[in-house]
Amino acid sequence: MKNILIDALSLLSPLTGVGRYTYEISKRLQELYDGKYEIFFNYGFCSKELYRDSNSQTGIEQKAKKIQSFIKKIPLLKKFIRKFYTFIAKFDLRTYDLYWQPSFIPNQNIRAKKLICTLHDFSFKLQPHWHPKERIEYFNKNFDLVKKADHVITGSNFTKQEIIDYMQIPEDKISVIYHGVNHELYKEYPQDELQETKAEFDLPKKFLLFVGSIEPRKNLLALLRAYNLLSKEEKDKLPLILVGFKGWSNQETMQEIEKNQEHIRYLGYVSDTKLAHIYNLATIFIYPSLYEGFGLPPLEAMACGTPVIVSNVASLPEVCGSAALYVDPTDIEDIKDKILILLNDEILREELSKKSKAQAALFSWDKAAQEHLKVMASLLETRF
Repeated sequence: MKNILIDALSLLSPLTGVGRYTYEISKRLQELYDGKYEIFFNYGFCSKELYRDSNSQTGIEQKAKKIQSFIKKIPLLKKFIRKFYTFIAKFDLRTYDLYWQPSFIPNQNIRAKKLICTLHDFSFKLQPHWHPKERIEYFNKNFDLVKKADHVITGSNFTKQEIIDYMQIPEDKISVIYHGVNHELYKEYPQDELQETKAEFDLPKKFLLFVGSIEPRKNLLALLRAYNLLSKEEKDKLPLILVGFKGWSNQETMQEIEKNQEHIRYLGYVSDTKLAHIYNLATIFIYPSLYEGFGLPPLEAMACGTPVIVSNVASLPEVCGSAALYVDPTDIEDIKDKILILLNDEILREELSKKSKAQAALFSWDKAAQEHLKVMASLLETRF
């Protein structure tokens, strides 16, 4: 039986983009392999157990998360966290038939006959100031390890072209596999099922919603400045609700939120179920990101039938198609104007809602997992 190792370190933190992708594909690969492959997960140690989510209570998972949390709290250790995980891989003496790294750079100490890397974007190269210093140092030093991959997976044709341009990897070694949406979770809910979440967070009747980590790439500061161009009456009509993991380099953003507590609220990181409810309750979803290799939150909002405003850059037009209203993320006047257009045009909101659901239906994690397994089976020279 062929064995596959999947790097699952991203599952030890709250599931944001890469963690969500790793979890959703890994979960389905376990269901699909049907005895053909033996799947292992690397958490700094190898296990056959896939950690379910950030709220899982299994003993070994909590122990692993406590170790990672301890490391991250100590600056000196945090700087060397990737070196630590790379080093301890030396003690796993197995040779795997295939090693899949879903988060960019492979661990060079893992022994494997075949290697697949997923590259999500090139923000570390194009906009290094969007990332913590230790991450950029690590990427600059180790990114060439990706060239050892037998195959590369990416989430959009936009990023595929960047891979060709920046890395000169042959096109036939790159597969574009779109991310998916969990349609059992992100869908339209009856209003009565939403009331508990609405009451818990004291959500207003209408509101503008942003979902994403509070960090520079997401361009939240521009959104806040555009929102502040609205009149008090307009802000009263459409408060701004922010949901997401508190990222980094966000002091100015958090100060701006604090100054505008009358109309802006930050809910922090919420569970997936509550997030789906909040998408449903939102009047408009807005995502003015400066750069995305894919961009999951707009698609999740679309699956819930929420009218969406997104940036007209990078992969977002490829993913959102004709189902979104587009803005120039560098133009706060444009952001403000598009918010008002959608707020004041109920017919347009209804039209985008219908288009959104149809667009989101094109993306599924089941389909994405099938495509991943085809790539793996091809490298392992097995039929699927």
